[in-house]
Order: sequence, then structure tokens, then C-alpha cells
Amino acid sequence: MNLYQDIENYIPFNEQEACDRALMLEYMRSCTNYLDRANRIGHFTASLWTVNPARTKTLMVYHKIYDSWAWIGGHADGDSDLRAVALRELREETGVRNASLVSDDIFSLEILTVDGHVKRGNYVPSHLHLNVTYLAEADEAEQLAVNAEENKAVKWWTFDEALRASTEPWFVEHIYKKLIAKEKCP
Repeated sequence: MNLYQDIENYIPFNEQEACDRALMLEYMRSCTNYLDRANRIGHFTASLWTVNPARTKTLMVYHKIYDSWAWIGGHADGDSDLRAVALRELREETGVRNASLVSDDIFSLEILTVDGHVKRGNYVPSHLHLNVTYLAEADEAEQLAVNAEENKAVKWWTFDEALRASTEPWFVEHIYKKLIAKEKCP
């Protein structure tokens, strides 16, 4: 797996993805520690848009830092296998162990702004998450578990409910609606 090549070969869904893809590739060419959160300007993260087999619901967590319902994801922390990172984050954040990627291909790209915040007693300055999203499928009957360090709740939502539950307008308008539209594309 070659992250640069995967992103370079990715066909953007819309203008947001085209712009973010170009910036990600430029960042990777000019920066060596783009996989490490020690890079306080920006670093790669991986997310999963997790759906049930009927493709009628998505799994979300109530994220403590963002104080909102959100998709599942986390930091690469030096690992260039963002597929594995995304699946690990799903297990850690929700307890789901039996999810599978619908495809090894990237599902979505986005650059996300992260406001400064306190985590584990330390201030984390504002920075960028260069995020790669994959599409996963999981059984909504599987036992869910809250990771109290990261989130307050875990829940399956219909797509419409998920859009209403999130309190992050930019994510709803530019990310979640896009992910729902892409998931529905043949």
C-alpha cells in the first residue's frame, strides 16, 4: 500500500475533494512527518463511514472534544496503512469487532480544521486533519461499547437522524451529506 499513490489515483467526487486532494499531495511532497501528530500544523487521520448491511443506518459516536455526534476516526500516529488505522479506531471507539471494509479503495477525502482544545490536561493547538475516509459495513446487532476516554455514547442512526444529531454545521453540509450521497451512488 502506498498512501501517496492511493490519494493520487483517487477520483474526486466534488470540488471540495479535488481541492483537498491536491493540497494533501502537495503537503506530502513538502513534509516528511505528515503521519505523526507531533506535526502540529497538520497530519493524516483516517475515518470510517460505517453503515449497516441494508445501507440504511450509520454508526456514530458522541465525541467529547467536539461535543457532537460524529463519524468514527483517529490519528495515523506514524502508520501509513490508514485502512488498518480506521478499523482500529472503530474497535476502540465503538467496540465493534466484526466490521469489514466495503472496498480497499478510498471512499472520501477531506481536510478538517481542529480548534485548539485540552486533551489529557495538555493544550493542543488548532491544526488540520488531512483525513482519508473508508466505507465499512457492520452488523447493527453487534454489541456496542463506549470508550469513556474518547466519547460519551455510541449509536446507530438513520442517515436523516445522523444529519439532525450532529451539531457541527460544516460537517453536516460538506461531509456527512456527501458521504450519504456517495454511499447511495451505484
